[in-house]
This record gives sequence, C-alpha cells and structure tokens, in this order.
Amino acid sequence: MRVLLWSCGSRGDVEPLVALAVRLRALGAEVRMCAPPDSAERLAETDVPLVPVSRPERPGPEFAAAGIAEQFDQVPALAEDCDVVVAGGLLSGAAAVRSVAEKLGIPYFYVALCPIHLPTALDAAQRARYNQGADGLFAGALDERRASIGLPPVRNLFDYGCTDRPWLAADPVLAPLGPGLEAEQTGAWILPDERPLSAELEAFLAAGPPPVYVGFGSSDGTADAAQVAIEAIRAQGHRVILSRGWADLALPDDGDDLFAVGEVNLQALFRRVAAAIHHDGTGTTHVATRAGVPQIVVRQIVGQIYYSDRVAELGIGAAIDGPAPTLESFSAALTTALAPATRVRAAEVAGTIRTDGAEVAARKLFDVVGRAKPPVAAAARRG
Repeated sequence: MRVLLWSCGSRGDVEPLVALAVRLRALGAEVRMCAPPDSAERLAETDVPLVPVSRPERPGPEFAAAGIAEQFDQVPALAEDCDVVVAGGLLSGAAAVRSVAEKLGIPYFYVALCPIHLPTALDAAQRARYNQGADGLFAGALDERRASIGLPPVRNLFDYGCTDRPWLAADPVLAPLGPGLEAEQTGAWILPDERPLSAELEAFLAAGPPPVYVGFGSSDGTADAAQVAIEAIRAQGHRVILSRGWADLALPDDGDDLFAVGEVNLQALFRRVAAAIHHDGTGTTHVATRAGVPQIVVRQIVGQIYYSDRVAELGIGAAIDGPAPTLESFSAALTTALAPATRVRAAEVAGTIRTDGAEVAARKLFDVVGRAKPPVAAAARRG
C-alpha cells in the first residue's frame, strides 16, 4: 500500500501525521509526506520522505491562490500511484489535495484534531458562514485549477475539504464525540518519544524539587504571559522550566531556579515536573494528560477554546483566560493545579487515555484500501 500524507500548518498539525506515517511503515506501507520545510529535521528522524510545501505567510486570497497552485503543481505526480490520501491542516490546501485525489479516483480523508473543528460541531448558520467564507476566499483559484484537469467547480469548500465524516485524532476521554458529531475517532496520533533529556536539564531536575513547566509551543505573542507565569510560580516558591517555542521566549534573569529549553522530549519531561502551563494545543494537552501531570491551560492563545475547558472539567488542572492572564489568575490556577487532589486525579485520568490511536488509524487505512481494491486488482496495478 502506498499512502500520501499532507499537512500544512504548525508543528502541532504535522506531528500527528508523523506518528501515523511511522505506524503505516511498521505495517508495511510506503509513505510519502508533504509538509512545511521546517518539518525536515523531524521527518529525517523517522526516515519518512518529505516533499516541502509552503506555509502561507498570512491569510488572504492571494496567499490561498499561491498555495492551491503549489498543490496542483506538486501533488498529482506524488499521488498518482498512491492508494489513499490523508490531509490535515490548512483548508485551502486540503481542498486542492482532495481535488487531485478526486481526479485520480483515490480515497481521501481529512483529519481533525479537536471536535470543535468538525463540520457537524457547527449549527446550520455557522456552517453556512464557514462555507461562504471559504468560498469567498479561494473558490475562484480552486475552480481555475480544477478546470485545468477537467473537474467541475465545487462550492461549500469548508465541507469539501473536511469531508462529511472527518477522522478525529483525539482521545475520547479528552475529546468525547457529543450528540450529533460525525467523525471517525481513533484516539490521538502520538509517536512514542525515546529521546533522552540533556545532561544539563537532568542536572537542573536533580538539583531541587520538581519545577513547573511553562511553554506555548508555536504560538506567537506569548512573552507577557510567560513572564507573568514565571513571576507567579516563583512567588509560590517553585522552580521553572521555560520552553522557548516559536516565540523564542527568554528567561527574565539568570537565577538558578530557572532553566530554558528548546526542542525537548515532553513525554519524558512532563513525568518529572510539578505542573505544566501551556496553550490549548491538542498534542501538548494529550502528552500532559498521558503523563499524569496537573495542567494550567491558557485560553485564547491559539485559535480554539476547547482543551482548556476539558482539563478543568476532568479535574486535572485549571483553565485561565488569555492571551495575557493576570498574576492573580495564574496564582489561583497554580494553587488548584498543585493541590494534592489534582495530582491524584491527573494520575487517575492518565490511566484512561488511549495510546494506540496511530495504530488504529493505520489499520483502518489498510482496511479501506483492502475494501476498495481486491488483492488481485491491487497486484495487477503494481505490474
């Protein structure tokens, strides 16, 4: 089986497909992946071939049109001998990828990372606005390129790119499918991370009690939130590990109670900290929950408000309003997160989180291709 994976977005958008790629390869599939150029190092670690696709500098019709053109130029040759295509991330690019799959007669699936991103999570009026917005932004550019390969125009592009039943790469405990939500839920796609922590980080961890982690991933404009969080943590007598992230966050001083990290194995680190303060990202929330570490999730740093509320509802931490929380709100959230009862509850919930989401998704893809192509036909196609 040959699989084309496509994602255009942040590290959080790409990483689930990396996990899926590794599981597919373990099951004998040949995998190709389209992702932004800054994914090259990560994919090199897993030996998954990368075809770089540009990440738009900012939203707008001209950037959407350029991205659509890039997919139509690159994806047909990559997908031509593939059995299935899985896309995630940027909707305009995904709609272009689905168009190519449509032309080639290849099954196409879109993966969402949060229930609120499912079409069926919207009421009729909201869904109509999403479709109208997508149509207004890039329908013209998409129709032009579809016509060039003999396809008719298509509308309701939010629905088209997402499909009627997207796959949901999120855990059913953290992200339950409520009534009326349509998706194929597999569990989160997370690749086990075996990388050791650096000697310097190990020395910091060993030098005192478990610190509090602060990091906001690929979010921008988080410097003020990070500094207030550090102030609140220090005021309660705790040490701090700060993740620089895409915003290149900096420590306020060179105190020996502070340590900054770049790219790091969060699966290992979160098992060693007292609490984790982070954004509302799917991957970070799942990793923290699986590690059994209490969390403080800052709402409104990324373009969703979902996992912050689930963390509070499950009793495994606290949620606070952003993007610039106050010292008082951080202090109150720390009191909640660091309470013994919260840590006990976090450990309980950790034991309920699935660890086989990528495996489930990979096997489902094999089933889909097997049903679509009987063994004799598949062998004939390979020549």
